[in-house]
Amino acid sequence: MFRASAPVRLDFAGAWTDVAPFTLRERGVVVNGAIELRARAEVATGGETWRLRSEDLGESAELCGGDALASDGRMDLLKAGLRRSGLGPCALRTWSETPPGSGLGSSGALDVALVAALDAARGAHRTPLEVAEEAFQLEAVEAALPGGKQDQYAAALGGFNRLVFEKGAVTVEPLVLDAAFVAELARRIVVCYTGTSRVSSRTISRVMDAYERGDPGVTGALRAIAEVAERMTAALRAGDLRRVGSLLAENWRHQQLLDPGMCTGEMSRLEMAMRDAGALGGKAAGAGAGGSMFFIAGEDPAAAARAAREAGAQVLPFSWAARGVIVEAGA
Repeated sequence: MFRASAPVRLDFAGAWTDVAPFTLRERGVVVNGAIELRARAEVATGGETWRLRSEDLGESAELCGGDALASDGRMDLLKAGLRRSGLGPCALRTWSETPPGSGLGSSGALDVALVAALDAARGAHRTPLEVAEEAFQLEAVEAALPGGKQDQYAAALGGFNRLVFEKGAVTVEPLVLDAAFVAELARRIVVCYTGTSRVSSRTISRVMDAYERGDPGVTGALRAIAEVAERMTAALRAGDLRRVGSLLAENWRHQQLLDPGMCTGEMSRLEMAMRDAGALGGKAAGAGAGGSMFFIAGEDPAAAARAAREAGAQVLPFSWAARGVIVEAGA
């Protein structure tokens, strides 16, 4: 039995600028921090068939034959992982600690956990950066799901990172932040699941189609988001909590210009409730258009959490993840 887990992330600023074709033509920047909600994969080798189980999707299948792992709309990510790994018949199970469509990068974290578990099962070893790139190839190329790269890198590496995306390359700059500030940031952050799941690939396709058409509003918003990420890096390094909150709100304003469906009714009501509760700022996690939001609370984080629940949101457990992907192997 081989198991691996990888954390999801909070994207402080810059999400959307890690997605092609923007990254092939311009310079994207994302600042994120990994959090201890994990995606998990488990592989048991042996047997005569492939036995697949996705707990998140509530789907399972037993497959055999030459084209057993062909994509057909059911558990395609798991099948893609098995195809790329070359591993023979086995039992493969995946699950996540986040709600479905949370916007916290759970699919990217699952990519990473899946690659790492399958590598362990076949006795292969990659560096975290190699795992991140293979995980992106698995989702974007093999499973043909459009998206960016920040989730896979956050999940593989853990901690806080500034990621630069330019001409297809990724530059990783780990951020070493003041320990007292990191602790206070953890105390103040409230992560809220709105209860509305979404498929980010659909929103991503619409936004990037608009960018390719030369839509000035979308292009300008993407460039502004990348610029906010640079200022967010400085604010985090300075330990300026109020500035971090303000930049979250600024990033969210630019993000809402990307697509008319970016802010749902549930998100709007939650944002208003958190503002009334004294939040310093907040934004959608990941692509937006549903999923989760996170906020920097004022002096009373408990009151902010109560306000979020009263607005209909689920407040998720929260702590930082210093470690990225973790692999376990056992009998």
